[in-house]
Amino acid sequence: MTNLYSHRDSNIRKTWILFSVFFVFVIGVAWVFSLVYGDPSILYFGVIFSVIMNVAAFWYSDKMVLAMTRARPITRESNREIYNIVENLCITAGLPVPKIYIVPESQPNAFATGRDAKHAVIAVTEGLLKRLDRSELEGVIAHELSHIGNRDMLLSTAIIVLVGLISIVSDMFMRSLWHGGGRRDSRSREGGGVIVLIGIALAILAPIAATLMRFAISRKREFLADASGALLTRYPEGLASALEKISSDPTPMRSANNTMAHLWFDDPLDDPSKTRYKRTPWFHKMFMSHPPVHERLKALRGQKI
Repeated sequence: MTNLYSHRDSNIRKTWILFSVFFVFVIGVAWVFSLVYGDPSILYFGVIFSVIMNVAAFWYSDKMVLAMTRARPITRESNREIYNIVENLCITAGLPVPKIYIVPESQPNAFATGRDAKHAVIAVTEGLLKRLDRSELEGVIAHELSHIGNRDMLLSTAIIVLVGLISIVSDMFMRSLWHGGGRRDSRSREGGGVIVLIGIALAILAPIAATLMRFAISRKREFLADASGALLTRYPEGLASALEKISSDPTPMRSANNTMAHLWFDDPLDDPSKTRYKRTPWFHKMFMSHPPVHERLKALRGQKI
């Protein structure tokens, strides 16, 4: 358990270091674009539009996700076992009991969503209830409750706002170059050609870099939820066993899509036929929203990653 505490603390530090670097990166890119435009009002529009769109998505995220997955609510009377597991873990974690939903999917999986702990939702698939025993189910529920307790939905929204800002401003910049040749030539004659070239490079590369940083932070939060969930149940092997079963299950998910893949306990779009317990190429890992399964298992079992 000592290793889990140190692993959790390490991931908290790494998450906020990554987020700080991400924030500085966004500010730097925005500053370069403002120099190229010579008109900061365009940048302000991009910031306001991005914030409004993403905050609206954050506020209604639970309703959108539940509709996409066709989830249906349960009560204590309709499914006493899962309700009691969630309630007992919430008491231990000091969290309000979230709404509980069942997703009509055969693939074993689960997710948590909602704008805060008071408006949180936990959803589990029918396949999860059929495939896992009680200790494994407790491990998965504890992992999802940890996302709620660690305020990962709020952090995810902040990251999406920043990624959206980069994408919007980059798109506006490229459009202005395409349609504003005269102004571009004027800036070049005034000695701003180098800044324009830097702006073009950033417009192409910044959205990619922002997305990679978003994935990196997402992977750290999954490690953190694993460690926090294992400490909540005091039985890391239950979560590790559940992860092995879920990641190796070949059942496809009908409602799976790239938009919400990062929300699930395990990426529903992964192909379990691939070798999952060997080293993952670093380039492939950069584009993963979840850490490789073998790394999550090593962390849960106190082994060096």
